[in-house]
Amino acid sequence: MKKISPCLVLLVCLWTVGSAAAPVVEQTIMIAETPYTVNVKKGYRLTLLTDQIPQPRLLTFHESGELFAGSRSGRIYRLKPPYKQVEAIGPDFAYPHSVAFRGSTLFVASTEAVYYGRYQSGGDIESLNLLAKLPEGRGHNSRTVKVGPDERIYASLGISGNCSNEYLHDTYPFEKRRGGVFVLDESINPPQWRTYSSGLRNPVGFDWSPSDQTLYASNNGPDHLGFQQPPEQFTQLSQGSFHGMPWYQYDGERVHRDRCQSSPAPYPIESVVKPTATFPARNAPMAVTFVPNHAAFGELAGHALVALRGSWAVDESGNKASRREPKIVAITVEGSDKGKVETLVSGFQLPNGDRWARPVGIAIGPDNRVYISSDSPSGLYRLEKEL
Repeated sequence: MKKISPCLVLLVCLWTVGSAAAPVVEQTIMIAETPYTVNVKKGYRLTLLTDQIPQPRLLTFHESGELFAGSRSGRIYRLKPPYKQVEAIGPDFAYPHSVAFRGSTLFVASTEAVYYGRYQSGGDIESLNLLAKLPEGRGHNSRTVKVGPDERIYASLGISGNCSNEYLHDTYPFEKRRGGVFVLDESINPPQWRTYSSGLRNPVGFDWSPSDQTLYASNNGPDHLGFQQPPEQFTQLSQGSFHGMPWYQYDGERVHRDRCQSSPAPYPIESVVKPTATFPARNAPMAVTFVPNHAAFGELAGHALVALRGSWAVDESGNKASRREPKIVAITVEGSDKGKVETLVSGFQLPNGDRWARPVGIAIGPDNRVYISSDSPSGLYRLEKEL
């Protein structure tokens, strides 16, 4: 695999493929003098901005227009417009997967805790302190933090394995409270996590619909049921909602009991919330970001964008070309088409199964463009409408 160079030339071909209802355009991206083909929804263009962010994960914009990236490297990275120069800020963390902002306060979600500090545009993180510990441990150690429309702090985390006996409830030991979304109760000192939604194996990404502030999350399914089951999920969350895992699985039509976990299920099978949309098994959905309801975004306004990183898994033959292909998709969450999934960008995977990008983070910039991170190989991309 060739290393991605910051030097990139984008050539837009005129050949379109796909149906008349959803045509796509092949674009050729020249990376280190090697051409790669990417398929982009007609009317849009994909550009590489930089490959200098080490293993970037989720992306967040500050009100100043600065872009922040969490990273597997242990650092937080800042990019100022035009988002090509990368700067590490703050101290080292165990694994700062994501950041969020509330006024002048910056929050960092690392594997073991959420931290907070003061932040002013162009400066460093000041007075960094522990806000609240998080359950940590092996497996699915990313932690996503966001500030909701209600100004409360939310954090998501997955269970450690395929069917670990872990559950987001205070009847479980703290380190076993995994698999869902927490909300922080700041009315007490020290602040304490409360369960918002449970039964999610690995909800890496979540965001609120701009229309009605409903919360949606991605959810990675387990691997022990084969290469085709269960499907990955995009699902609506609510206070107290239960999504089944590890006791129940949704197979695309119905919910059934998963016998890999023999402990008593906390709720009956009828209580499991079915997903709004699904993806084929082992797509590895990551970030979820809603497009604002703004005319500048045209037909994408109000849709959820989801990064599908593509799993490591292959079929029984051992042929890595059978890996799920990384993609960027848009999901309709309202009206008669609710749950419809449309591919916006594909082609990150070569015929032999190698990938030249694996999308993880998605964020909407103040310039009304979509920014996408890839952690392997590292890259920051911009998706925008063509003029």
